Amino acid sequence: MENEDNRVLRSRSRSSTKKINSSDPDTSFDGESSLEGHQRGRGDNHITRNGRIEMEHMISKKLELKRKAEFLKSDLLRQLESQVGDFVDSLIEESATLEPAPLPAVFSPPVLDKDKSRLRHFRPPHYQGKLFVSRRSLLDELFEVNHIRTIYHMFIALLILFILSTLVVDFIDEGRLVLDFDLLVYAFGQFPLVVCTWICMFLTVLVVPYSLFHLWTQSQSGSYPRLYSFLFGSAFLLYQALGLGFLPTYVVVTNSMPPASCFIIILEQVRLMMKAHSFIRENVPKVWSLDKNKTSSSPVVPQVFHYIYFLFAPTLIYRDKYPRNPTIRWGYVATKLLQVLGCLFYAYYVFVRLCIPQFRSVSLQLFDLKAMVLCVFNSILPGVLVLLLGFFAFLHCWLNAFAEMLCFADRMFYKDWWNSTSFANYYRTWNVVVHDWLYYYVYRDLLWMTKKRFRAAAMLFVFTVSAVVHEYILAVCFGFFYPVLFCLFMCFGMMFNFILHDQRKGPIWNIIMWTSLFVGQGVIICLYSHEWYAQRYCPSKETSFLESLRPRSWSCQQGLVVDAGKL
Repeated sequence: MENEDNRVLRSRSRSSTKKINSSDPDTSFDGESSLEGHQRGRGDNHITRNGRIEMEHMISKKLELKRKAEFLKSDLLRQLESQVGDFVDSLIEESATLEPAPLPAVFSPPVLDKDKSRLRHFRPPHYQGKLFVSRRSLLDELFEVNHIRTIYHMFIALLILFILSTLVVDFIDEGRLVLDFDLLVYAFGQFPLVVCTWICMFLTVLVVPYSLFHLWTQSQSGSYPRLYSFLFGSAFLLYQALGLGFLPTYVVVTNSMPPASCFIIILEQVRLMMKAHSFIRENVPKVWSLDKNKTSSSPVVPQVFHYIYFLFAPTLIYRDKYPRNPTIRWGYVATKLLQVLGCLFYAYYVFVRLCIPQFRSVSLQLFDLKAMVLCVFNSILPGVLVLLLGFFAFLHCWLNAFAEMLCFADRMFYKDWWNSTSFANYYRTWNVVVHDWLYYYVYRDLLWMTKKRFRAAAMLFVFTVSAVVHEYILAVCFGFFYPVLFCLFMCFGMMFNFILHDQRKGPIWNIIMWTSLFVGQGVIICLYSHEWYAQRYCPSKETSFLESLRPRSWSCQQGLVVDAGKL
């Protein structure tokens, strides 16, 4: 046993001396030559240099990964902040519409029979509406991400290609560079008359609704308040129908204004009518509540400054005060107005390069089913471009420019409608400004009047109002009645609203929604453009009212071919 223990100790001592020799190359022991020690030292120095190079390479890689991680972290935080902001805004809006829950019976005092009957017919104050909070537009946040901004650069590159192709084609055909904007000059013709008509509309909206409301509030403290309410209400409705409804339309029709000038007048007509209704609708319940509570002898009338601010503010919901920004960024305003101008020229080149040559050739042939199918598919690209340009120019650039000049802080004019997987969500997020007006003043008021019994009928009425107004705008501006948009909105829009509802999730439903939008835009551009050329090339032989309602492209194919061949 002792011999075995001695052998183990000797083997351990030998292994320890080997480790010491390998760990300290500069130390020389007996039996080792100096040459071997020098060669070992040179080899260790070479290993040390390689180790330093590999270490520096690893450090540079770690620094690069750290920089990438910091950039990814800031990007994720920015996106998370925007999503959390949208979520909080939606919670605020939904909490404003929630009714207070009844207290449990344990904590409530005994209720008398009279009080029970009153509570049975109690209705919460229906004038609680939209809450405005300070927030940015969604595209302003998304354009801070380089990947999203690249899509914006792609559209600018496409505009440059449209301009270059137009110049090259004109140079080949004419032998010179032709910068011809006859289409824009024609579309915005009679502009002085447009300005005069708008000034008259604005002055009447500034004076008439505010004066009628001021006189009505004074009459409520006297005798016969219901009679005065009926008289002033009838006067307001008469002004809405004649002063804002009939007279601007009469000016547009009698002067045969071109399409763009018509759109300016008619869209401003609809906007001012909606704003006047909102002003009366928001302030009348306040006067009634003050009169019932007897808190003040004379109701408080909103200041004229608040009403004027509301007429220019990019919202259709009246409030005495809105969240405001402290300063105006005039560079931001100039950028948005330049983008509106760029979108205008973009649409011009879309029509010149993609629409006019196609529909001039279509007008030379009979418009049968085959020609219609080809026309629809050829119109999808210009239709989608016009849709995106209209959204970006008006809902983003134009409204943000006015919001910035007025320090209006709530910039949620739209939501992420492009991510919608249902048409119900698309209708809510495409145009938030108009959707809020329809929701609070049409849908919710109908539910309040019917005691929430007919939700489907209220939704159908909202669709009908929206479809009728859209068709009225197109009919007046184009000069003919062709209810393509009305049929698409009421038939397919209502059907898709119930089929593609909010429970539809997943990317396949987003693809279906975009496909439906593409086809719908192609149908609208194709049929309205063909009818436009039919109205120009094929005059009607009869002047009856029924003949004016009949689409000209359906009934005058031979005359269309003959007249178009003469041009």
